[in-house]
Amino acid sequence: MRYLHTERTTLETLMPGLDAALAEHPLTELERAPSPAIAHFRAAGGPALLVPVRDGGSGATPLQAVRAQRAVGARCPSLAVATTMHHFSVAGLVRAAQDGTGMETPLLETIATGRLLLASGFAEGNTGQNILRPHITARPVDGRMVLNGRKAPCSLSRSMDLLTASVAVTDGKGAPRLAIALIPAGTPGLEIRPFWRTPVLAGAESDEVVLTDVALDPDMVVVTEVTADAVPDAVNIAGFLWFELLLTAGYLGIVSALVERVLDHRDGPGEDPAPYLVDTDAAMLAVEAVARAMDTEEWTDTLLVHALAARYAAQDAIARTAHACLTALGGMAFIGSPDCGYLASAASALTHHPPARRRMARPLRDYLDGRPLRIG
Repeated sequence: MRYLHTERTTLETLMPGLDAALAEHPLTELERAPSPAIAHFRAAGGPALLVPVRDGGSGATPLQAVRAQRAVGARCPSLAVATTMHHFSVAGLVRAAQDGTGMETPLLETIATGRLLLASGFAEGNTGQNILRPHITARPVDGRMVLNGRKAPCSLSRSMDLLTASVAVTDGKGAPRLAIALIPAGTPGLEIRPFWRTPVLAGAESDEVVLTDVALDPDMVVVTEVTADAVPDAVNIAGFLWFELLLTAGYLGIVSALVERVLDHRDGPGEDPAPYLVDTDAAMLAVEAVARAMDTEEWTDTLLVHALAARYAAQDAIARTAHACLTALGGMAFIGSPDCGYLASAASALTHHPPARRRMARPLRDYLDGRPLRIG
């Protein structure tokens, strides 16, 4: 079948053998914790996807990356969600390397050659919490940066080699500034606690990470220009662009797995595939349009607004398509296998990731009125 052929071909080019390896497992096995999918991702070189070729990585373009992520989502929803967090953390390091401390380049090389996994401890998961105002704090003490706080949920928490976390740097001399901390998994004071209670997307390993007096070299804390006004700087705009596009592509892949099941089971030359294909393919084309623009345009808040528009359009497309697919598959498919109901539930979770549409209503209105984009 030609459906998802482009995406799976792209995935095979960038992560040879991953699609075939995932296809050998039943969905229920891939989606539990611990999931065999994470080991397959490492073995296929997935951690290096966005690491530049000069640093030993795959150097995927934005267009290649979103296509690959859709293919991953169609095989293993949990892996798509978890690896989005890894990829956008790597992308942030790539951007920070342009004017950073110099430690980013050897770290990127280590991620690529060692196939290291990065967990993302950014400020999401709390209703009403601004995602540029983290719960983790950092303060200078005797030449070290001491971190305290927690992040839940935190994907890849059990398999990570390195935690990347947004932290509020306080020194008692002004407003806290947003920084990105890089914390090796074995650092004293870092603890993983159970958190995820639902079986949906359990394979993403989204548990709680607790930091208690974690002491880091100051070079492992990259301070940004973001303060309490929540206006993202260049590093954060880059991170949000990658996050929104990869996340949306992954969730479109999840609902595409439902579409694929409909196409596999609906017979007859007169059957119209449009109710199952049009919405999701149109949403994916919007994602791809922004991905292409990332190769040709400056990464500004205007491009980020376009990425958010693609993401929110995808949420609506996923809801319509999942309903249409479940109706088409009928009650016997629901009774005979947990896969269809599971995929529909997993695909709907895109709405729970930041920034929520309702929290962005006023910032988007302000942006249209000529003010800088704030992230709600």
